[in-house]
Order: sequence, then structure tokens, then C-alpha cells
Amino acid sequence: GKLIIGVNDAKVIVGIDDENIYALQDKIASIIFDNCTPNILPEIYTLNIDGKLLLVIEVFRGNLMPYYLKSEGKNSGTYLRIGATNRKADFEHIVELERQKRHISYDEEPNYDVALDTLDLSPLYLRFATLGKTLDDEKLHNLKLLKTEHGTTYPTNSLLILLGKFENCTVKCARFKGTTMEIFIDKKEYSGDIFSVLENTQNFILNHINLRGEIKGLYRTDTYEIPQVALREALINALIHRDYINKGRDIKVGIYDDIVNIVSPGSFPNTITSQDIANGRSEARNKVLANIFKELGLIEQWGSGINRIKAICISEGLKEPKIEEKNDFVDVELFRPQSTKMDDKVSDSIGYVSDSVGYRNEQEEKVLNFIKINGLITSKQVEELLQVKEARARKLLKQMCENNLLIKLGSARSTHYKAVSDE
Repeated sequence: GKLIIGVNDAKVIVGIDDENIYALQDKIASIIFDNCTPNILPEIYTLNIDGKLLLVIEVFRGNLMPYYLKSEGKNSGTYLRIGATNRKADFEHIVELERQKRHISYDEEPNYDVALDTLDLSPLYLRFATLGKTLDDEKLHNLKLLKTEHGTTYPTNSLLILLGKFENCTVKCARFKGTTMEIFIDKKEYSGDIFSVLENTQNFILNHINLRGEIKGLYRTDTYEIPQVALREALINALIHRDYINKGRDIKVGIYDDIVNIVSPGSFPNTITSQDIANGRSEARNKVLANIFKELGLIEQWGSGINRIKAICISEGLKEPKIEEKNDFVDVELFRPQSTKMDDKVSDSIGYVSDSVGYRNEQEEKVLNFIKINGLITSKQVEELLQVKEARARKLLKQMCENNLLIKLGSARSTHYKAVSDE
């Protein structure tokens, strides 16, 4: 980073006296050398802007982390820059800096507290088998999911994370009313193997955003207001790039009337910036996890995820997603359409789908899945399927007909319902 002398607190350039500029440069270099260890060799130079002289101290990223104040020692004198504040690094962060010095990531370290024979690896075997890939002991070692030391094989942290046997592998989801967190409509927590968590979290979001149906010829195609590919990319990024060292914090997904918000613990890794990401720079915090997702085809190309999310959303006419580093979190906002109200003529032509709270809910999904298998459904079958009373079943079916999801056929006791897409 850079430290600039000659700018006041209001960010106005005031300049410095040039008479003792060289003495000041020497003094600053000596202060840094005397007070910091390992040794830091900054570049100190002057900059003239509109006739005013500035002194710039530029420090480049070193490879001997952690750097700390000699007088306070490593455990007390290591500091982190988070946002606009300086914070003392805790023990976990200091250890992480030492890992960076050794060019290893936290997820590839062996976990000595969990015995390998207590783990069920079937979710992982299943994912590889689905793609026609084998996963034997040798490959588990090559992928750094297992590590053998002194004749004993241990799972690495990445294997525990993949299987959901690691702390803080939960994703907390909530659908809020309006644009604030004051009132929630629905909430769920998902844990287990990382692949199930990914699928369940994505389904939660899809159940709480709008569907738009476009009728082409005889057939109807449903698409979500936020593209599924963009949602999936954002969730995968959160899962594989979050800081698993931070205990007691989970990924949080909030769905509001205006945005889908995904908040992941941990700032951007290794001093990477938003601009670096926009330029396609790839810096995986959890290298083993990222490699597994790449192996399984869940990541297409290194460094393309964020730009792909933005491009997909923009191509669908949505606002460009906002991806920011906020304190020690990465905050992603995917914008929903500004208005879900459409002209009646347009609505009739493309079949816009929306219910009273703005999304196709889980009960409607169950009804449609039942029809997909059985061809039709009756009010009595809805009562049994959803375990609801007769009045609720009738109300739901009426609402689904009004929302152009179902069509009512027959009358009285012979009344039944079919999906509009089947017509």
C-alpha cells in the first residue's frame, strides 16, 4: 500500500516543506527499519501535484509474513488492515499469514482431531461416479483430501468441509418482507455435505423469487427473474472462498423484495481488490476446495466467476450485481427486477407467474411436481399431499389458477386440475 504525506484529513492536497525533504525521507526509512520485523524496504519518493510537494511511502507485498512491530512481538504486534481500520491480528490470522509464507492453504492441512474411519465418504464418491470418474486412495491423496504422516492417514480440513463435518459449514437462509430484516416470511438452515448445501440453498432462493413463463408455440418455458447460473456461481464462490478459519460465523443468504444478498465470512484473500477481480485475477483462499469444484465441473474457468455473474445479469436486463468487501465479509447483491408489474396485454402473451407474496412457494412446487408425475390433481389429493385442511387446499388451487399455473377442469365432485404447461 501507499502512505502519502501532504494531504489533510479533508483529503485536500496541502503539500509539505521541501527544505528538509531528504532528511525526512531518511528519518522515515530509519523508523520503519528500526521498528518492524522482518525488515521492510519501502520505496520513498516525492510527487509534485499542482506545484505542491507530496511524500509517498510505498510498501510492496512481502513473502515473509507476518510482519510485526518489534516492541510488541509477533503475537501482539501484528496488524491487519480491514476496510478503513487497523486491527490487531488474532492467533488464527497470524497462523494464516505464516501459511501464506509457506504457500499452503488452510484447507490442505491435516486435521488430527477426526479419525478417518469415522467419516462417510459416499457423498464424494457419488459425485465423482456420476461423472464417470473413480476416486481411490491414491487420488484422494493427490487431491490433498487425505494426508499420511508417520504411517497414519488423516483427513485434511478440505475433506471435512466437503462432507459437512467441519465447524461453520451451515448456510442460513431467510426470506424477508420488504427491503429490511425486520420481518421474515420464511427461514431455513442447511448443513451436511457441501453439495447438498449448495443444492438446498439454491432451491430455497428459487422458491422465493419470481418465475416468468414464455409461451412459444404450444409450449411454455419458465425462467427465473434472476438467472439460475448467476445464483449458482455466487453460491459456489461463497462456499469455496469463505474463510473457514473464522469460527462462529456462517454464510447468510437474505432474500428481499429488491435483492438477493449473499454474505460470506472473510475479506478478499491476499490483499486482492475488487478491481483485481474485475480484471479476472484469480486468488483462491481454499485451493483444495476450488480444485475439487473444478474437477467436478462446477467451476468452468479460473477467475471468470464474478465477471460471468455480472455479464449474465446485465444480459437479462438486470442491474449490475454489487460485490463488495465489507469489514471482514464479502457481500454480494444480486438485484431483482425493479418492478414485477406488467401490462395486461404483455402479461397475457408471456404468462407472467407471481403469487400474493411474489414467489412460487414450496407448496406450489409440490403440487406441480405431483401433476408432472400423475397428470392431474384433485383438491382431496392436495389436502393429503400437503397435510392441510380443505379450505387451505381450495384456496391454494384457486390462487394457482389465478396465477396461470393451473387450469381447472370439470365441476363439483369431478373437478380436477392440470398444469398450464400441459395444455
